[in-house]
Amino acid sequence: MSISKNKLKSEIRKDYFLNKFVIITPSRSLRPRDINEQTILKRNNTCPFCPENINPKIIIDKINNRTKQWEVISIANIFPAVSLDNSFAYGVQEVIIETRNHSQELAELSLIEIENVLKMYAKRTLELMKNKKLDYILCFKNQGSRAGASIIHAHSQVFATAIIPPDISNEMLLAQDYKNKNKNCVYCDIIKKEQKEKIRIVFEDKNIIAFTPYASEYHYEVWIFPKRHLDNITLLKKEEISSLSSALKKILTKLEKLKLSFNYFLHNVVSNTDQHFYIKIQPRDSIWAGVELGSGLVINSVSPEDASEFYNQ
Repeated sequence: MSISKNKLKSEIRKDYFLNKFVIITPSRSLRPRDINEQTILKRNNTCPFCPENINPKIIIDKINNRTKQWEVISIANIFPAVSLDNSFAYGVQEVIIETRNHSQELAELSLIEIENVLKMYAKRTLELMKNKKLDYILCFKNQGSRAGASIIHAHSQVFATAIIPPDISNEMLLAQDYKNKNKNCVYCDIIKKEQKEKIRIVFEDKNIIAFTPYASEYHYEVWIFPKRHLDNITLLKKEEISSLSSALKKILTKLEKLKLSFNYFLHNVVSNTDQHFYIKIQPRDSIWAGVELGSGLVINSVSPEDASEFYNQ
C-alpha cells in the first residue's frame, strides 16, 4: 500500500506554550535503523541492588510486602552529584530500588508493585520537602544504556537541590503568564484540548489522562496527567495512584516491545504550590545531532499521531 505524499510532508510545530519548536518529519521514519534498536543492558558484575548485596544500614526508607520483606527501598546514592554536607553543591540524591527481583523491569511488575514505586516517590518527596533549603525535587528513571542507566536492576532516583533549574523556572514563568491572561491553568487547558481532539490520547479514565504531545521532541513521547489540578505526587489520592500505575504499565509495556531505552521524570518546585503535576516519558531511540544541537530545533520522525496509534494497537 502506498503512503500519501501529504502524510509524509514535514511540519513545524510549536509547543503548547513554551518557546520550543519541533519539525515532525514522517518521511525520515522510512530510513533504516530509525527504531527497534537494542538498548537493553546486560549485567557484567555482581548486582549491588539485589537484596543479598544490600547492607540494611544504608536503607533510608522502605515499603514492605505481605511477608514483611522490603518490596521497594530508598538508599543513598554513593556517587551523588549533590549532598547535604557540600555547601557548593547542596542537595540530596537517593536511589529507589523498585523490586527485589533482578530480572524484572518496571513494566513487568504487577499494578500493585508499580503503585508501591509511586508511593515511594511520594514518601521521599514528602520527607525532602521538610528541608527548607531544598526547593526542587525531581523523581526520575533511566532505563537502558541510551537513557544513561549503568545498572540493570530496576531502579529510579530522587534528586533534590536548593536551586530551581532554568528550564523549570522558564516553564513556571510562562505558565503563570498564561494563567494571568486566560484565568486558567495552561495544563488544564491542554488536557481539554487533547480530550477534544482525541487523536493523541493513549490512556484515559476518570482520574488520569495520557497523550502524545502535539510537538513531541522524542519518538513515542508521552505525558501523563492527573485530571485534578494538584501540584505534586504527595497529593494524589489512592485511586489516582492506581490509575497512574495502570497508565504507566500500558505505556512502558509497549516501549518494552520496541526494546527502547527511556527516561521519565516528575518535578516538584516546593515553593510553587500552583503547578499541575505530570510525568513525562521520553524514549531515547533517536540521537540529537547537528540540527538539534546547533539550532535548538528538534527533528522528530515519528509523529505523535502515529505514536498514539502504536500505543492503542
